[in-house]
Amino acid sequence: MYYRIIRNDMLKSKAITLTTMIFVAAAAMLVSLAAILVINLTGALDTLMEKAETPHFMQMHSGEIDMDRLASFAEQNNSVEEYQVVEFLGMDGSQIILGDHSLANSVQDNGFSIQNEKFDYLLDLNGNIINVSDGKIYVPVAYMKDKTTKIGDKAVISGKEFTVAGFLRDSTMNSSLSASKRFLVSKNDFAEIKDLGSIEYLIEFRLKDFSAIGEFETAYASAGLEANGPTVTYSLFKTMNAISDGMMISVILLVSALVIAIAFMSIRFTLLAKIEDDYREIGVMKAIGLRLSDIKKIYLAKYAAIAAAGSILGFILSLIFQGMLLENIRLYMGESENSSFAMVLGVIGIFLVFLAIVTYVNLVLRRFRKISAAEAIRFGTSQEKRAGAKRFTLTGNRLFSTNVFLGIKDVLARKRLYATMLVVLVISAFIIIVPQNLYNTISSKNFIEYMGIGNYDLRIQTSIADKTDEIVKAIESDSDVSKYVVMTTKTFKVKTNGSEENMKVELGDHSAFPIEYSEGRAPAAENEISLSTIYADEMGKKVGDVITLVIEGKEKNLTVTGIYSDVTNGGKTAKAVFTDNSANVIWTIVCVELSDKSLIDSKVLGYSEKFDFAKTSDIDEFVLQTFGSTISSVEMASYAAIAVALVITVLVTLLFMKMLIAKDRYSIAVMKAFGFTNSDIKVQYVSRSVFVLIIGIFLGTLLANTLGEMLAGAVISSFGASTFNFEVNPLSAYLISPLMMICVVLFATVIGTTRTGQINISENIKE
Repeated sequence: MYYRIIRNDMLKSKAITLTTMIFVAAAAMLVSLAAILVINLTGALDTLMEKAETPHFMQMHSGEIDMDRLASFAEQNNSVEEYQVVEFLGMDGSQIILGDHSLANSVQDNGFSIQNEKFDYLLDLNGNIINVSDGKIYVPVAYMKDKTTKIGDKAVISGKEFTVAGFLRDSTMNSSLSASKRFLVSKNDFAEIKDLGSIEYLIEFRLKDFSAIGEFETAYASAGLEANGPTVTYSLFKTMNAISDGMMISVILLVSALVIAIAFMSIRFTLLAKIEDDYREIGVMKAIGLRLSDIKKIYLAKYAAIAAAGSILGFILSLIFQGMLLENIRLYMGESENSSFAMVLGVIGIFLVFLAIVTYVNLVLRRFRKISAAEAIRFGTSQEKRAGAKRFTLTGNRLFSTNVFLGIKDVLARKRLYATMLVVLVISAFIIIVPQNLYNTISSKNFIEYMGIGNYDLRIQTSIADKTDEIVKAIESDSDVSKYVVMTTKTFKVKTNGSEENMKVELGDHSAFPIEYSEGRAPAAENEISLSTIYADEMGKKVGDVITLVIEGKEKNLTVTGIYSDVTNGGKTAKAVFTDNSANVIWTIVCVELSDKSLIDSKVLGYSEKFDFAKTSDIDEFVLQTFGSTISSVEMASYAAIAVALVITVLVTLLFMKMLIAKDRYSIAVMKAFGFTNSDIKVQYVSRSVFVLIIGIFLGTLLANTLGEMLAGAVISSFGASTFNFEVNPLSAYLISPLMMICVVLFATVIGTTRTGQINISENIKE
């Protein structure tokens, strides 16, 4: 019996059934995709780092190195399981040609290594440890992704020819957030090209227990070992590898949660519309003594069938789309060993969506208890109590036409009825605007201020301290330079809880190209210092606190004047203005602002040729190459969110209009009897939709720029940027997006109100 009733009912209302199924499918698909992506990302990342045996602690170092002292430290420290010193042959990008492409414009520190013997292995795309032959070269997978080269291409490294044998995954330098990229060559080839570049060292340790990393870092610093370069730990390697896909997954999780909420509301719309359609029949069934549970079963069975079909469709769709979304994860990290578990979790997620929908339908059907059999048989529709808008009268109206006025008054009189549609439109506006604002923010030039970098035009970086004066003289004599500043990064010992740690401090005039501070300000006096968020959190310092540095062999107290966001160098940086002649220079950055921005490209080329010992880059290109993968992931997610939100808006508006017209049959018949035309009635319903939409867009935009900014900030802060404000594109957020929503709502309202012409006066006016 149930099967026949459900089948006939679905055939009678195909559009409503299909729309509801689409909502369930969309919710199920997004939940399944989120589960599959999260498990695959974490599984693939764990698999990569396990196979590669990623170092727990890596200290990059340029300059002289005492191997005996390192060996002695490793033997005496009980935490150390394995250690090794890896040679990294840094080479200017102009000396590297892959196929038809030169790496002259690459902002990465490109270098060459041989395969490691103990850990930190470089893997091929099948996850195997690479054994490279003479004359062959393995290229970082990033250069496969951007189509710089392909297998079989000729590679020319400082005049020596190689053949690209394949691509490698590097668990420490895969991410675009990593400033370095390793190429793999054989021992013999490495020996041949060793004198053509500059050697840096990667001092790497694997610990018996990673939880002891804090104590180990302190011990390393206290021993005064080599530290002329960035320090990176296992947890930071993991974060950098996960961040691009992690941000895309975060957007999908946010959208899926909101779509589930909308799916519930759309089901409520359809269910209420169906109840309105069947109001008299429900009254008859109650009058003849049919039990309430039996009446509920008819509706519950139908929606359980729709939920089941939608869930299955959603799972199939998630399997179709997962390949595209997993492509980047598979390329950079390989297959996850948890892929089968991811599928199981996806199925469980869909099953939970199904259960939630059935439970929700059961709760909505409780309103059967409130239906009076006599009232239902007499009127054939529910009798609402209209309240509110008493002062909003037609006689006092001077702003709107009669039809527009009646539409707005109906919304004000039946606020509870329209509240559900308002919430859906607020959520839709939120879904459109938040990912869009996030994309605009991280792709804007101002985002570099969250990277601990000022807003300038050119960045000239060198590790050769003696060459800085040569760069400065050339810049001072360049009439196209409007402003420049020299920033020198050195390592100092900092006293923490009775022990010492290494701290990298950037010295220079920080007022020239200011950055964003989450608290306080930039240092201005010799006894002041500012800290990055991660440093401040680790050391438990806030603005006004004092830290002690060892400068030229003497302890010096510095007051913390500010805390800023930084995603460079592992997020562990500090800024000060004092002078020092004792500590070794790790690197020097000359920041340049040009009077004519059109000269940037020619200046990059000119300075690159003139200063072959330094890396000259356009700051926009620096940001693009550093965050390119993250930006493209968020861009794809933002476009998908817009499409989802617009489809949702159309479908929900259609459902709401159907429910409203079913509910207003009596009112429509009365208006027709008074002489209102079908066009008049349509204008009233369009007025209702647009009025609710305008409020929804306003509230959605407000919510997106407050709660949305907080949610996006939480994601961004996971890799060092604590201060976060949306960079809003007004044209897109405040004009194009609202216009798109208005267009689809008008379209859906016009389509949804076509039934008003079919309402017969004599059939629907009752005593």
